[in-house]
Amino acid sequence: MNHEPCTSEARELATEIDRTGARLADVRAAIGRVIFGQDSVIDQFLITLLAGGHALLIGVPGLGKTRLVETIGTVTGLDTKRVQCTPDLMPADILGSEVLEESESGLREFRFIPGPVFCSFLMADEINRASPRTQSALLQAMQEHTVTVAGTRRDLPQPFHVFATQNPLELEGTYPLPEAQLDRFLMEIDIDYPGRDAEREMLVVTTGLDEEKPAGVLNSTELMAAQRLVRRIPVGESVVEAILDLVRSGRPDASDGSSGILWGPGPRASQSLMLAVRARALLDHRLAPSVDDVLDLAGPVLRHRMQLTFAARADGVTLDEVIERLKAPLG
Repeated sequence: MNHEPCTSEARELATEIDRTGARLADVRAAIGRVIFGQDSVIDQFLITLLAGGHALLIGVPGLGKTRLVETIGTVTGLDTKRVQCTPDLMPADILGSEVLEESESGLREFRFIPGPVFCSFLMADEINRASPRTQSALLQAMQEHTVTVAGTRRDLPQPFHVFATQNPLELEGTYPLPEAQLDRFLMEIDIDYPGRDAEREMLVVTTGLDEEKPAGVLNSTELMAAQRLVRRIPVGESVVEAILDLVRSGRPDASDGSSGILWGPGPRASQSLMLAVRARALLDHRLAPSVDDVLDLAGPVLRHRMQLTFAARADGVTLDEVIERLKAPLG
C-alpha cells in the first residue's frame, strides 16, 4: 500500500514523458524538412534546449549554421534575435543603453533602450570576432540570466538561450573565447559536411520556386514545461557513476601523466552531462538515460572544457582521441 503513491507518480511521469516525446518528434520532423543531413546536430541542439543550456557551433562557412539556429527558433516558438559579432561591436550593442530624454515640459530623465540580448533565443554569429570586452558582456547573461546596465540589474526573458557560432578556418582578427566563457556553453556542436544523398535532396528542394519554410510547432510555455520535466527524469546509479568516472578522469591530477591534459572539466561539466543525458532520454521517449547516452554525449559536453599540453599537440594528439580513451573503460 505504501508503494501506491510512488507507482501512481511513476505512471504520471511516464505519461508525461510519452506525451512530450511525441511533441518533440513533431519538432524534429519540422526541422528536418528544412535542414538536411544533420540529424545528429539537430538532436544535440534540441538536447541543449531541453537541458536549458547554451551551445557553441563550430563549422566551416556554408553548412547552414545560421539557418539552423533561425529554423529551431521558429519551430520552438522562441523570440529570436541575431547579433553579427565584429571587432568594433560594443557591449552596449548587445546589452542596451540608457539615453537622456527631455519631455515637452522640459523634464529630463534617462530611458533604458534594451539591446538584442533581451530575447529568448540569441544568436551570436562568429562570436570569436568580438573583442574580449564584448564577449564578457555575455558572461553574466549566460550564467545568471540577468544583465547589469548603468548599475541596474535587469532580468532577461525566460527561457533564455545563447547559440554562438565560430568559423574554424578564418582565424585572422579573431579573439579566442576565454575558458570561463567556454564553460558556460553546455555543448560544443561540431557541424560537418552533409552526406551525398542529403546534399542531393538539398539541391533539389532549396533551388526551386517553392522552398520549404519552417513552421512553429512548440511555444515557450511548452518548452519550459519540457525543461522542468527533464529535471524530473530519474537517473540510475550506474549512469551517475559513469558521469563521475568520465569527467574526473579528464582532469590532470587524475591522469597517468602521459595523457597530455593541461586542464580538464570541472563540476559544471558533470552537471551539464547529467542534464544532457536526461534530455536525450526524453527526446527518445525513454523513461531514464543509459550509460550509452553518457558515451554518446561525452564529446560535445567535454571537448570545449579541456586543453592539451603543448607536447601532446606537437605529437599530433587530438582532444577527440583523448576523450575516446577516457570513454574506453566505460564500454
